[in-house]
Amino acid sequence: MPISSTSHDTSANDDESEESPITPAYLSLLQTITRAQIDSDPTRCPDASTAQKMTARILRAKAANDSIGGTVTCVIRNCPPGLGEPTFDKLEAKLAHAMLSIPATKGFEIGSGFASAEVPASKHNDPYVKREGGGYGTLTNNSGGVQGGISNGENIFFKVAFKSPATISLPQKTATYDGVEGVLAAKGRHDPCVVPRAVPIVESMAALVIMEYRPRYEGKGGLIVSALMIQQSRQASRALLPPLKTNLPTSQTVVGGALAKEKIKTQEEGNRPLSEADTL
Repeated sequence: MPISSTSHDTSANDDESEESPITPAYLSLLQTITRAQIDSDPTRCPDASTAQKMTARILRAKAANDSIGGTVTCVIRNCPPGLGEPTFDKLEAKLAHAMLSIPATKGFEIGSGFASAEVPASKHNDPYVKREGGGYGTLTNNSGGVQGGISNGENIFFKVAFKSPATISLPQKTATYDGVEGVLAAKGRHDPCVVPRAVPIVESMAALVIMEYRPRYEGKGGLIVSALMIQQSRQASRALLPPLKTNLPTSQTVVGGALAKEKIKTQEEGNRPLSEADTL
């Protein structure tokens, strides 16, 4: 969901607040947010008041032939613990790799992100507690569901920053290949903000990362499930493509020149299989 960023006061004393960077209210929102809430507004922001402000800001940029960026927050719920690696294939590293591969992305943070650099460990650590229903979990979730590069069973959440679209109708200075100063002014239809469109892309990339990990930890059964999912996705994509207008005839795929074509013609006319002597 797109949200606005906030600045942090670096002059604050460490002892002024006992709260962790991620508030319980925010964790509750991540646990209860629904797709219907996100899709209730064109900005894909579930908070009505914030959505109105975002709409006004986007329209203001559009009226000025300019553009504006924003952030998308993604939460992965019910992710099993143990996905990831402690070094090169850390789960957060794979997520960052996927998210920063999306066009127009300029930033990625998981859990408390950059706010974790401004609080001591005594306020940032996620203490483990025993759950009422059995098992263990963390009291807070500043790590964003990933510890030491491996998922811990809590909700995984991260934020992706998207820059303002570069193509705008507002005239901008540029330079030609001859080194002469020029003016760049794009024409046509261009989005003043790509953030609302980016929401399903972020979701899809996150799903691909998690799906890539699962076969490693589920043995042959996981490999079969993953292979079936990939096959089904390919079949679904193929169904969206228009059918080919023509198919190459069988005779075009036979090697052997004129002699081969003549023998194939004889075989088709006589409706008999080629004998061993007929093969090239």
